[in-house]
Amino acid sequence: MTCETIATDTAPAAIGPYAQAVKANGMLFCSGQIALDPATGELAAGGVAAQTERVMENIAAVLAAAGTGFGQVVKTTIFLADMGDFGAVNEIYGRCFADHKPARSTVAVRSLPRGALVEIEVVALA
Repeated sequence: MTCETIATDTAPAAIGPYAQAVKANGMLFCSGQIALDPATGELAAGGVAAQTERVMENIAAVLAAAGTGFGQVVKTTIFLADMGDFGAVNEIYGRCFADHKPARSTVAVRSLPRGALVEIEVVALA
C-alpha cells in the first residue's frame, strides 16, 4: 500500500499533527474541515451558514489538490455544535451534492476546535 499526503495552501493548514488529506489505494481520506480562512487562519465571521460555506470551500480545495471533486465523494461526516443548525447546514451542503448523494452521518458534539459551529470530513475516490 502506498500513501500520499495531500497538502494545499488553498485550504487551511492543519492545526495539529495531521494531514489535510491522505490518498491510499485509490481512496482519499480528508481530515475534518472547520471554517478557517486559509489566508488568515481565522474562523469565518458570521453564523453557521457562513461557516458552512467556508467549510465547503475548504473541502473543495483539498479535493481539487488531490485531483478529485464532490462528485467522487463516497462518505461524509458532519459534526455540529448545535443540532438546531442541521437545516441551515443541510441546505448549503446540498448545493455541493446536487446530483450526487454520498453516504452521510451527522452528529452533535459538545464543542469543536476554535469554537467552530460545524466540521465536515469526507472520503472520496481518488
